[in-house]
Amino acid sequence: MDDQKNTYNLKAVVMETGLKPVTLRAWERRYGLPEPKRTAGKHRLYSQRDIDMLKWLLARQKEGVSISQAVSIWRNMEADGHDPLISASPVSGFTSSDTLPEGVGEQLADLRQTWIDACRAFDESRIDLVLTQAFSRFPVEVVCLEVLQKGLAEIGMGWYEGNVTVQQEHFASAQAMRRLEMLVAAQPPATRPERILVGCAPKDTHTFSSLLLTFLLRRYGWDVVYLGADVPTEHLAETVQVTEPDLVVFTAQQLFTAVSLLNISQLMENRQVAFAFGGLAFIQMPLLVNHIPGYFLGTTLVDAPRQVQRIFARDLPPVTPLAVAPAYQAGSLEFDQRRAQIEATVWNNLEGSGLPPYFLSEINNYFGRDISAALKFGDIQLLEANLDWLLALLDNHGWPQHWLDLYLRAYYQAVQTHLPMAEHPLRHWLHQMSTTEFRSQNAEVEQE
Repeated sequence: MDDQKNTYNLKAVVMETGLKPVTLRAWERRYGLPEPKRTAGKHRLYSQRDIDMLKWLLARQKEGVSISQAVSIWRNMEADGHDPLISASPVSGFTSSDTLPEGVGEQLADLRQTWIDACRAFDESRIDLVLTQAFSRFPVEVVCLEVLQKGLAEIGMGWYEGNVTVQQEHFASAQAMRRLEMLVAAQPPATRPERILVGCAPKDTHTFSSLLLTFLLRRYGWDVVYLGADVPTEHLAETVQVTEPDLVVFTAQQLFTAVSLLNISQLMENRQVAFAFGGLAFIQMPLLVNHIPGYFLGTTLVDAPRQVQRIFARDLPPVTPLAVAPAYQAGSLEFDQRRAQIEATVWNNLEGSGLPPYFLSEINNYFGRDISAALKFGDIQLLEANLDWLLALLDNHGWPQHWLDLYLRAYYQAVQTHLPMAEHPLRHWLHQMSTTEFRSQNAEVEQE
């Protein structure tokens, strides 16, 4: 392989790694790493893998591991048949919370709770202190995943349950993003030849997952161009032409943002560039994975770098999307053309019902965009998971949940008027959602 070819002299390695020649020679003598070839004149020649190995060892030192321990970890991983350059965090062996050593999970949970409490108190100095403590005790990947990512998820759930304010949630997100941006900026130059383009789907403003993915990929040595939030498809082809990526990765957190990945996937196929995807939308709606052409990066961010490695090694099969039935193709076009009329009729049908205009405006926006997405994907059942968003909207405003039932019935009546196609998927689904059984479920929830 090219990365095994010995082509770099000592001076080049020193410039690339920042190691002093005396340190490099000492490591070779004491630990047998790296193992350069020798020219006829006894001059050292190193391979690209030797350089990557040295950077790996230096990264372990930054995590608080001694050089002798780092070399031992490298040797043990090779003995177990794993390539340290593409395996999980070499210090922790971290792949999920279930693999953490006994007691470590509890320590991280305590740090996470302290971070959450500091965020809810808007205490920036305390936030910095707890993260400094966490990074000094655990590998950076573990802290990002177990403290920041899970902390934000818990705060988000608190907002969903009405225990956390929007201001607290926004403050926590800003604090997590600030620290993560610092970590991304501090990463050394890429050691791998492949370039990866990472961004959020159009209209998707939730950037933490995509930025954390960028950080993890850079930690593994890839050259990553991060595009940020709400990346429009307009001019994306020009961006790809300029950056020349080997892989384009987009994340989506909600159904209505995930549907734009269909266009992006087609655009990448036309340009013969590999396309991968992931995000919360595919965790909450697992069936959604079957509708996106490309490579699925899995349900956990910690696994994403290994999935990317498999893509480059041609070891990960791409998703073959399900075909969209003709009834859905026609139904999608018809709904998009008549959505405004449907929503206007819903307003008229609910006039005098006591539902406030703000509620109708918000729910029409949420519901309409999700219907449009589900029809384009060819699976109206995807809407069921998104009813939770509508229930959350009610809860956060202190509105009674039976309003959703009133709204669905009014929407069904409007659809019957404006979508004459008898076999329209939306008509059948709304008929099911407007049954007495569904209304009784809402009533039970409200009584609890």
